Amino acid sequence: MPPQATAAAAAKAPTRAPATALRQRLAELRGPSVAPLPLDARALAALAANPGCKRRALLDGAGVNKAALAAALGSPSAFGQSQFAFMRGNAFEARVKADGGTELMRLLYERMGATTGCEAPVPGETHVPDLAAAGPEGRAARTALALRAATAAGAWALLDHPMLALEVAGSPAYLEPDAVVVHPDGHWTVVEIKSFPMLDGSADAAKVGAAARQAAVYVLALERVAAKVTGAEVRHSVLLVCPKDFSNLPAASVVDVRKQRSVTRRQLDRLTRIEDLTAALPPGTTFDVDSPAEDLAAAVESVDAAYAPECLAACELAFHCRAKARAAGAVEALGRSVRGELGGLTTIGEVLAAAEGESGDPADPTVAALRRAATLRSEALAVSEVRC
Repeated sequence: MPPQATAAAAAKAPTRAPATALRQRLAELRGPSVAPLPLDARALAALAANPGCKRRALLDGAGVNKAALAAALGSPSAFGQSQFAFMRGNAFEARVKADGGTELMRLLYERMGATTGCEAPVPGETHVPDLAAAGPEGRAARTALALRAATAAGAWALLDHPMLALEVAGSPAYLEPDAVVVHPDGHWTVVEIKSFPMLDGSADAAKVGAAARQAAVYVLALERVAAKVTGAEVRHSVLLVCPKDFSNLPAASVVDVRKQRSVTRRQLDRLTRIEDLTAALPPGTTFDVDSPAEDLAAAVESVDAAYAPECLAACELAFHCRAKARAAGAVEALGRSVRGELGGLTTIGEVLAAAEGESGDPADPTVAALRRAATLRSEALAVSEVRC
């Protein structure tokens, strides 16, 4: 082997070995012969909403099936979409994208296409590239090539279920938006198709907010590709398509995700890298659901969690974490806003003791406020008893 080749191989070896060791360690955490569960945009949006939860960051980064883990811990999760809703959503999406995406392109141009000065897409002439490839890495590469070619062509193009790559805490995530539209002027627009209804032109605010957070993850991933394509620019407004009223006809609205994008990027950057999380684990830790229950519980508890009631709508382990938080009397079980108001008081017992004057510094504003609230409560109860 020539000296130059030997030196190049030696330079590359130190970078490959840690990556291989990390993959082996993550495989050990999942259990033998367990395929990793890929990260999706919904999981990343939940991670961004709670970046302090090292438990979820580690389990998602390792590809652990949290639903199976929760069931093995005796706290099965009710989180997830029903089979009926899943089938209804697929049927609605197929209708929106039928005939080469004619209806979808009409809705998009009606809502945002005209503002760019581009000519309206001609029905049946929108280019829909083939994105088939082997594995998520191959599909992501094929998507990047299709986006580059469509931008260079300067015509309307619809990418149906493209694959985007995004690195999160040192672990790759492959994301699959419902669609991405390339405008003739080089703009790229993320399209989110949801099955919840849009009544009188507006949808449920909580569901729209969840969709916006999910779309913001797609925008971040798409920007990584656009940075390498001349003339490309990702729009920070996404097209949300939902059933109109109580029908199966599609309606659309434009959702600005700039705020969600900024928050998501900042929160994802705060996540501890997966290498650091695995290095802090006790030797022999595994989340294999076939392990004895007590060993599995110990493994889960070895990673710090940041439970909040909002987790019940976003994480399969929420019921387990809530039970532990309640058992420990942690104020986090009452909500993040309550936790923020209580300062250094971390348990409900400490809060009650401070309110009753049994502990705490009276000069502490939090303690003073608690004692004042306890006094007002006692006075109100006394007046109520007199009236009765």
